[in-house]
Amino acid sequence: MPPRNSFRLSRRQVIRGLLATTAFGAATKLNACTPAPTASTDGAEGTSDAAGDVVVGFIYVGPKDDFGYNQAHAEGAAAMANVPGIKIIEEASVPETTAVLETMRSMIEIDGAKVLFPTSFGYFDPYILELAAEFPDVQFFHAGGLYQEGVHPENVGSYFGYIDEAQYIAGIVAGHTSKEGKLGFVAAKPIPQVLRNINSFTLGAKSVNPAATTQVIFTGDWALPVKEAEATNSMADQGIDVVTCHVDSPKVVMETAEKRDIFSSGYHADQSPLAPKGYLTGAEWDWVSIYTFLGEQFVAGKTLMTGDIDHILRGGLADNFCKLSAYGPAVGDGAKADAEAAKEKILKGELVIYEGELKDNTGKSILSAGETYEQQNIELEKMDWLIEGVKGGISG
Repeated sequence: MPPRNSFRLSRRQVIRGLLATTAFGAATKLNACTPAPTASTDGAEGTSDAAGDVVVGFIYVGPKDDFGYNQAHAEGAAAMANVPGIKIIEEASVPETTAVLETMRSMIEIDGAKVLFPTSFGYFDPYILELAAEFPDVQFFHAGGLYQEGVHPENVGSYFGYIDEAQYIAGIVAGHTSKEGKLGFVAAKPIPQVLRNINSFTLGAKSVNPAATTQVIFTGDWALPVKEAEATNSMADQGIDVVTCHVDSPKVVMETAEKRDIFSSGYHADQSPLAPKGYLTGAEWDWVSIYTFLGEQFVAGKTLMTGDIDHILRGGLADNFCKLSAYGPAVGDGAKADAEAAKEKILKGELVIYEGELKDNTGKSILSAGETYEQQNIELEKMDWLIEGVKGGISG
Protein backbone atom coordinates (compact mmCIF):
# COMPACT_ATOMS: atom_id res chain seq x y z
CA MET A 1 0.00 0.00 0.00
CA PRO A 2 2.60 2.51 -1.06
CA PRO A 3 2.35 6.29 -1.14
CA ARG A 4 2.76 7.76 -4.59
CA ASN A 5 4.83 10.90 -4.97
CA SER A 6 3.69 11.78 -8.46
CA PHE A 7 0.87 14.27 -8.96
CA ARG A 8 -2.28 12.64 -10.29
CA LEU A 9 -5.82 13.62 -11.12
CA SER A 10 -8.44 10.92 -11.35
CA ARG A 11 -11.23 11.19 -13.89
CA ARG A 12 -13.59 11.92 -11.00
CA GLN A 13 -11.48 14.89 -9.95
CA VAL A 14 -11.63 16.22 -13.50
CA ILE A 15 -15.38 15.69 -13.58
CA ARG A 16 -15.83 17.53 -10.30
CA GLY A 17 -13.84 20.44 -11.66
CA LEU A 18 -15.89 20.53 -14.84
CA LEU A 19 -19.13 20.40 -12.87
CA ALA A 20 -17.98 23.22 -10.61
CA THR A 21 -16.98 25.31 -13.62
CA THR A 22 -20.30 24.61 -15.33
CA ALA A 23 -22.23 25.58 -12.22
CA PHE A 24 -20.27 28.82 -11.88
CA GLY A 25 -20.81 29.67 -15.54
CA ALA A 26 -24.53 29.05 -15.29
CA ALA A 27 -24.79 31.26 -12.23
CA THR A 28 -23.19 34.20 -14.07
CA LYS A 29 -25.67 34.04 -16.96
CA LEU A 30 -28.98 35.56 -15.93
CA ASN A 31 -30.87 33.96 -18.78
CA ALA A 32 -29.01 30.69 -18.92
CA CYS A 33 -31.35 27.83 -19.71
CA THR A 34 -29.08 25.15 -21.11
CA PRO A 35 -28.76 22.25 -18.66
CA ALA A 36 -25.32 21.26 -17.45
CA PRO A 37 -23.88 18.11 -19.03
CA THR A 38 -24.36 14.83 -17.20
CA ALA A 39 -21.23 13.63 -15.45
CA SER A 40 -19.77 10.32 -16.59
CA THR A 41 -18.17 7.86 -14.18
CA ASP A 42 -15.89 6.19 -16.70
CA GLY A 43 -12.86 7.17 -14.63
CA ALA A 44 -13.55 4.01 -12.67
CA GLU A 45 -14.90 0.69 -13.77
CA GLY A 46 -18.49 -0.07 -12.84
CA THR A 47 -21.48 -2.21 -13.64
CA SER A 48 -24.47 -1.03 -15.64
CA ASP A 49 -26.70 1.44 -13.81
CA ALA A 50 -30.35 0.92 -12.92
CA ALA A 51 -32.79 3.12 -11.06
CA GLY A 52 -32.89 2.20 -7.38
CA ASP A 53 -29.62 0.27 -7.35
CA VAL A 54 -27.45 0.57 -4.25
CA VAL A 55 -24.19 2.14 -5.46
CA VAL A 56 -21.15 0.57 -3.78
CA GLY A 57 -17.64 1.95 -4.26
CA PHE A 58 -14.41 -0.04 -4.01
CA ILE A 59 -11.04 1.70 -3.72
CA TYR A 60 -7.71 -0.09 -4.17
CA VAL A 61 -4.21 1.12 -3.37
CA GLY A 62 -2.71 -0.76 -6.32
CA PRO A 63 -3.74 -2.35 -9.63
CA LYS A 64 -6.60 -4.84 -9.68
CA ASP A 65 -4.46 -7.51 -11.35
CA ASP A 66 -1.53 -7.53 -8.92
CA PHE A 67 -1.73 -11.26 -8.08
CA GLY A 68 -2.25 -10.12 -4.50
CA TYR A 69 -4.15 -7.95 -2.04
CA ASN A 70 -5.93 -5.72 -4.52
CA GLN A 71 -6.79 -8.54 -6.89
CA ALA A 72 -8.36 -10.53 -4.05
CA HIS A 73 -10.62 -7.59 -3.16
CA ALA A 74 -11.46 -6.91 -6.81
CA GLU A 75 -12.55 -10.52 -7.26
CA GLY A 76 -14.83 -10.09 -4.26
CA ALA A 77 -16.24 -6.86 -5.67
CA ALA A 78 -17.00 -8.64 -8.95
CA ALA A 79 -18.99 -11.21 -6.99
CA MET A 80 -20.96 -8.47 -5.19
CA ALA A 81 -21.80 -7.01 -8.61
CA ASN A 82 -23.79 -10.18 -9.31
CA VAL A 83 -26.19 -9.39 -6.47
CA PRO A 84 -29.38 -7.95 -8.05
CA GLY A 85 -29.84 -4.33 -7.01
CA ILE A 86 -26.12 -3.59 -6.57
CA LYS A 87 -24.07 -1.29 -8.79
CA ILE A 88 -20.29 -1.39 -8.33
CA ILE A 89 -17.93 1.49 -9.03
CA GLU A 90 -14.17 1.15 -8.58
CA GLU A 91 -10.95 3.12 -8.59
CA ALA A 92 -7.50 1.56 -8.46
CA SER A 93 -4.02 2.83 -7.60
CA VAL A 94 -5.22 5.40 -5.08
CA PRO A 95 -2.43 6.21 -2.58
CA GLU A 96 -2.83 6.34 1.19
CA THR A 97 -2.92 10.13 1.18
CA THR A 98 -5.55 12.84 0.85
CA ALA A 99 -6.06 11.42 -2.65
CA VAL A 100 -8.34 8.80 -1.11
CA LEU A 101 -10.43 11.56 0.47
CA GLU A 102 -11.01 13.01 -3.01
CA THR A 103 -11.89 9.61 -4.44
CA MET A 104 -14.35 8.82 -1.64
CA ARG A 105 -15.95 12.25 -1.83
CA SER A 106 -16.35 11.97 -5.60
CA MET A 107 -17.92 8.52 -5.36
CA ILE A 108 -20.45 9.92 -2.89
CA GLU A 109 -21.19 13.27 -4.55
CA ILE A 110 -20.91 12.31 -8.23
CA ASP A 111 -21.81 8.62 -8.33
CA GLY A 112 -24.27 8.56 -5.45
CA ALA A 113 -22.44 5.87 -3.51
CA LYS A 114 -24.14 4.89 -0.26
CA VAL A 115 -21.55 2.27 0.70
CA LEU A 116 -17.77 2.49 0.39
CA PHE A 117 -15.06 -0.15 0.72
CA PRO A 118 -11.72 1.71 0.90
CA THR A 119 -9.66 -1.46 1.24
CA SER A 120 -6.11 -0.35 2.07
CA PHE A 121 -4.77 -0.33 5.64
CA GLY A 122 -3.70 3.32 5.59
CA TYR A 123 -7.09 4.59 4.40
CA PHE A 124 -8.69 4.09 7.79
CA ASP A 125 -7.19 6.72 10.08
CA PRO A 126 -7.64 9.58 9.46
CA TYR A 127 -9.29 9.47 6.02
CA ILE A 128 -12.26 7.13 6.47
CA LEU A 129 -12.94 8.45 9.97
CA GLU A 130 -12.89 12.04 8.73
CA LEU A 131 -15.28 11.49 5.83
CA ALA A 132 -17.58 9.21 7.81
CA ALA A 133 -18.29 12.08 10.19
CA GLU A 134 -19.07 14.34 7.23
CA PHE A 135 -21.41 11.83 5.53
CA PRO A 136 -23.32 10.06 8.34
CA ASP A 137 -25.78 8.41 5.91
CA VAL A 138 -22.98 6.62 3.98
CA GLN A 139 -21.60 3.31 5.24
CA PHE A 140 -17.81 2.89 5.31
CA PHE A 141 -16.35 -0.62 5.56
CA HIS A 142 -12.62 -1.11 6.13
CA ALA A 143 -10.56 -4.28 5.89
CA GLY A 144 -8.66 -4.62 9.14
CA GLY A 145 -9.33 -1.36 10.95
CA LEU A 146 -10.62 -2.06 14.44
CA TYR A 147 -13.93 -0.30 15.10
CA GLN A 148 -14.24 1.15 18.62
CA GLU A 149 -17.76 1.68 19.89
CA GLY A 150 -18.30 5.16 21.27
CA VAL A 151 -15.08 6.36 19.65
CA HIS A 152 -15.64 5.89 15.93
CA PRO A 153 -18.68 7.04 13.90
CA GLU A 154 -21.47 4.46 13.90
CA ASN A 155 -21.48 4.38 10.08
CA VAL A 156 -18.00 2.79 10.12
CA GLY A 157 -17.53 -0.97 10.06
CA SER A 158 -14.52 -3.29 10.22
CA TYR A 159 -14.20 -6.66 8.54
CA PHE A 160 -11.26 -9.04 8.34
CA GLY A 161 -10.47 -12.71 8.24
CA TYR A 162 -8.42 -14.99 10.41
CA ILE A 163 -6.17 -15.75 7.46
CA ASP A 164 -3.45 -16.76 9.89
CA GLU A 165 -5.33 -20.08 10.12
CA ALA A 166 -4.37 -20.71 6.50
CA GLN A 167 -0.87 -19.40 7.21
CA TYR A 168 -0.53 -21.91 10.06
CA ILE A 169 -1.41 -24.77 7.68
CA ALA A 170 0.95 -23.37 5.04
CA GLY A 171 3.63 -23.35 7.74
CA ILE A 172 3.05 -27.06 8.31
CA VAL A 173 3.68 -27.70 4.62
CA ALA A 174 6.78 -25.49 4.71
CA GLY A 175 8.10 -27.22 7.81
CA HIS A 176 7.77 -30.59 6.12
CA THR A 177 9.30 -29.46 2.84
CA SER A 178 12.31 -27.48 4.05
CA LYS A 179 15.42 -29.63 4.17
CA GLU A 180 17.15 -27.57 6.87
CA GLY A 181 14.10 -26.08 8.59
CA LYS A 182 15.16 -22.59 7.46
CA LEU A 183 12.19 -20.51 6.32
CA GLY A 184 11.97 -16.92 5.12
CA PHE A 185 9.27 -14.26 5.38
CA VAL A 186 9.32 -11.04 3.34
CA ALA A 187 7.09 -8.54 5.16
CA ALA A 188 6.02 -4.97 4.47
CA LYS A 189 5.35 -3.35 7.85
CA PRO A 190 5.31 -4.66 11.44
CA ILE A 191 1.60 -4.06 12.02
CA PRO A 192 -0.44 -6.61 14.02
CA GLN A 193 -1.95 -8.34 10.96
CA VAL A 194 1.52 -8.91 9.48
CA LEU A 195 3.08 -10.06 12.75
CA ARG A 196 0.20 -12.46 13.28
CA ASN A 197 0.85 -14.08 9.90
CA ILE A 198 4.57 -14.39 10.58
CA ASN A 199 3.95 -15.97 13.97
CA SER A 200 1.21 -18.33 12.82
CA PHE A 201 3.24 -19.51 9.82
CA THR A 202 6.18 -20.20 12.16
CA LEU A 203 4.03 -22.00 14.72
CA GLY A 204 2.68 -24.25 11.97
CA ALA A 205 6.20 -25.11 10.85
CA LYS A 206 7.35 -25.74 14.43
CA SER A 207 4.41 -28.08 15.04
CA VAL A 208 6.07 -30.58 12.67
CA ASN A 209 9.69 -29.44 13.07
CA PRO A 210 10.35 -27.83 16.49
CA ALA A 211 13.78 -26.69 15.30
CA ALA A 212 12.37 -24.69 12.37
CA THR A 213 13.21 -20.98 12.21
CA THR A 214 11.83 -18.09 10.18
CA GLN A 215 14.04 -15.22 9.00
CA VAL A 216 12.01 -12.02 8.60
CA ILE A 217 12.97 -9.04 6.46
CA PHE A 218 10.75 -5.94 6.59
CA THR A 219 10.88 -3.91 3.38
CA GLY A 220 9.17 -0.84 4.88
CA ASP A 221 6.18 -0.51 2.58
CA TRP A 222 3.46 -2.49 0.83
CA ALA A 223 4.81 -2.50 -2.71
CA LEU A 224 8.58 -2.19 -3.13
CA PRO A 225 9.45 -4.74 -5.84
CA VAL A 226 13.20 -4.09 -5.81
CA LYS A 227 13.48 -4.55 -2.05
CA GLU A 228 11.23 -7.63 -2.21
CA ALA A 229 13.52 -9.20 -4.81
CA GLU A 230 16.61 -8.27 -2.80
CA ALA A 231 15.12 -9.78 0.36
CA THR A 232 14.23 -13.03 -1.40
CA ASN A 233 17.68 -13.31 -3.00
CA SER A 234 19.31 -12.61 0.36
CA MET A 235 17.34 -15.42 1.94
CA ALA A 236 18.28 -17.83 -0.84
CA ASP A 237 21.93 -16.87 -0.34
CA GLN A 238 21.57 -17.74 3.38
CA GLY A 239 20.39 -21.26 2.59
CA ILE A 240 16.72 -20.60 3.25
CA ASP A 241 14.74 -22.93 1.02
CA VAL A 242 11.11 -21.89 1.61
CA VAL A 243 9.92 -18.28 1.44
CA THR A 244 6.55 -16.62 1.91
CA CYS A 245 5.47 -13.02 2.34
CA HIS A 246 2.96 -10.39 3.42
CA VAL A 247 3.22 -7.62 0.84
CA ASP A 248 0.57 -6.25 -1.49
CA SER A 249 1.70 -8.22 -4.53
CA PRO A 250 3.62 -11.45 -3.86
CA LYS A 251 4.45 -11.72 -7.56
CA VAL A 252 8.09 -10.64 -7.25
CA VAL A 253 8.75 -12.89 -4.27
CA MET A 254 7.23 -15.95 -5.98
CA GLU A 255 9.04 -15.36 -9.28
CA THR A 256 12.37 -14.66 -7.59
CA ALA A 257 12.08 -17.81 -5.47
CA GLU A 258 11.35 -19.84 -8.59
CA LYS A 259 14.39 -18.40 -10.35
CA ARG A 260 16.54 -19.27 -7.33
CA ASP A 261 15.16 -22.82 -7.31
CA ILE A 262 13.69 -22.59 -3.80
CA PHE A 263 10.14 -23.23 -2.62
CA SER A 264 7.48 -20.58 -2.11
CA SER A 265 4.20 -20.24 -0.23
CA GLY A 266 1.71 -17.66 -1.47
CA TYR A 267 -0.50 -15.01 0.06
CA HIS A 268 -3.68 -13.05 -0.77
CA ALA A 269 -4.50 -14.95 -3.98
CA ASP A 270 -3.34 -17.97 -5.96
CA GLN A 271 0.19 -17.40 -7.27
CA SER A 272 0.82 -20.98 -8.44
CA PRO A 273 1.11 -19.94 -12.14
CA LEU A 274 4.10 -17.76 -11.16
CA ALA A 275 6.08 -20.64 -9.64
CA PRO A 276 4.94 -23.91 -11.25
CA LYS A 277 7.79 -25.97 -9.76
CA GLY A 278 8.30 -24.49 -6.31
CA TYR A 279 4.84 -23.27 -5.24
CA LEU A 280 3.77 -25.31 -2.20
CA THR A 281 0.42 -23.79 -1.23
CA GLY A 282 -0.77 -20.41 0.04
CA ALA A 283 -3.12 -18.48 2.30
CA GLU A 284 -5.83 -16.89 0.14
CA TRP A 285 -8.63 -14.46 0.91
CA ASP A 286 -12.16 -15.51 0.01
CA TRP A 287 -13.81 -12.08 -0.17
CA VAL A 288 -16.42 -13.48 -2.56
CA SER A 289 -18.44 -14.90 0.32
CA ILE A 290 -18.44 -11.90 2.64
CA TYR A 291 -18.94 -9.36 -0.16
CA THR A 292 -21.87 -11.30 -1.58
CA PHE A 293 -23.40 -11.51 1.88
CA LEU A 294 -22.97 -7.78 2.50
CA GLY A 295 -24.36 -6.90 -0.91
CA GLU A 296 -27.53 -8.81 -0.06
CA GLN A 297 -27.76 -6.93 3.24
CA PHE A 298 -27.48 -3.56 1.49
CA VAL A 299 -30.22 -4.41 -1.01
CA ALA A 300 -32.43 -5.46 1.91
CA GLY A 301 -31.96 -2.00 3.40
CA LYS A 302 -29.82 -3.12 6.32
CA THR A 303 -27.18 -0.76 7.70
CA LEU A 304 -24.51 -0.34 10.33
CA MET A 305 -26.33 2.66 11.74
CA THR A 306 -29.51 0.75 12.57
CA GLY A 307 -27.57 -2.17 14.02
CA ASP A 308 -28.66 -4.59 11.27
CA ILE A 309 -25.02 -5.20 10.29
CA ASP A 310 -22.35 -5.86 12.91
CA HIS A 311 -19.66 -3.19 13.21
CA ILE A 312 -16.99 -5.87 13.53
CA LEU A 313 -17.15 -8.82 11.12
CA ARG A 314 -14.57 -11.57 11.55
CA GLY A 315 -14.26 -15.15 10.34
CA GLY A 316 -11.77 -17.81 9.39
CA LEU A 317 -11.61 -20.94 7.27
CA ALA A 318 -14.89 -22.26 8.64
CA ASP A 319 -16.65 -19.01 7.75
CA ASN A 320 -15.25 -18.81 4.19
CA PHE A 321 -13.29 -15.62 4.87
CA CYS A 322 -10.15 -17.34 3.65
CA LYS A 323 -8.96 -20.57 2.06
CA LEU A 324 -5.87 -22.60 1.24
CA SER A 325 -4.31 -22.76 -2.22
CA ALA A 326 -4.13 -26.15 -3.90
CA TYR A 327 -0.99 -28.13 -3.07
CA GLY A 328 1.84 -27.88 -5.57
CA PRO A 329 3.71 -30.83 -7.10
CA ALA A 330 6.56 -30.57 -4.59
CA VAL A 331 4.33 -31.23 -1.57
CA GLY A 332 4.76 -34.75 -0.18
CA ASP A 333 2.07 -37.07 1.14
CA GLY A 334 3.18 -36.62 4.75
CA ALA A 335 2.91 -32.84 4.49
CA LYS A 336 -0.53 -33.10 2.91
CA ALA A 337 -1.73 -35.48 5.61
CA ASP A 338 -0.58 -33.25 8.48
CA ALA A 339 -1.89 -30.11 6.77
CA GLU A 340 -5.31 -31.65 6.15
CA ALA A 341 -5.48 -32.95 9.72
CA ALA A 342 -4.77 -29.47 11.07
CA LYS A 343 -7.29 -27.94 8.69
CA GLU A 344 -9.98 -30.33 9.87
CA LYS A 345 -9.28 -29.46 13.51
CA ILE A 346 -9.47 -25.76 12.74
CA LEU A 347 -12.77 -26.20 10.92
CA LYS A 348 -14.14 -28.04 13.96
CA GLY A 349 -12.77 -25.45 16.39
CA GLU A 350 -10.48 -28.01 18.00
CA LEU A 351 -7.11 -26.40 17.27
CA VAL A 352 -5.83 -23.31 19.09
CA ILE A 353 -2.87 -21.71 17.35
CA TYR A 354 -1.73 -19.57 20.28
CA GLU A 355 -1.34 -21.60 23.45
CA GLY A 356 1.19 -21.59 26.25
CA GLU A 357 3.87 -21.92 27.09
CA LEU A 358 4.76 -19.32 24.45
CA LYS A 359 7.68 -16.89 24.45
CA ASP A 360 8.68 -14.11 22.12
CA ASN A 361 12.03 -14.07 20.35
CA THR A 362 13.61 -12.04 23.15
CA GLY A 363 12.69 -14.65 25.76
CA LYS A 364 9.73 -12.74 27.23
CA SER A 365 6.75 -14.87 28.24
CA ILE A 366 3.63 -14.27 26.13
CA LEU A 367 1.47 -17.11 27.44
CA SER A 368 2.05 -19.34 30.44
CA ALA A 369 1.42 -23.06 30.30
CA GLY A 370 -2.32 -23.69 30.03
CA GLU A 371 -3.12 -20.18 28.79
CA THR A 372 -4.49 -19.59 25.31
CA TYR A 373 -5.43 -16.83 22.91
CA GLU A 374 -8.50 -17.92 20.98
CA GLN A 375 -8.82 -16.45 17.48
CA GLN A 376 -11.39 -13.89 18.67
CA ASN A 377 -9.15 -12.58 21.45
CA ILE A 378 -8.62 -8.87 20.94
CA GLU A 379 -5.01 -9.20 22.12
CA LEU A 380 -4.15 -10.88 18.83
CA GLU A 381 -5.30 -7.77 16.97
CA LYS A 382 -2.88 -5.72 19.07
CA MET A 383 0.09 -8.04 18.47
CA ASP A 384 3.48 -6.31 18.78
CA TRP A 385 5.78 -9.30 19.23
CA LEU A 386 7.45 -12.11 17.28
CA ILE A 387 7.59 -15.61 18.67
CA GLU A 388 10.60 -17.65 19.63
CA GLY A 389 12.12 -19.07 16.45
CA VAL A 390 11.59 -15.93 14.38
CA LYS A 391 14.86 -14.23 13.47
CA GLY A 392 14.70 -10.48 13.04
CA GLY A 393 13.30 -7.60 15.04
CA ILE A 394 10.12 -5.57 14.70
CA SER A 395 12.11 -2.64 13.32
CA GLY A 396 13.61 -4.67 10.50
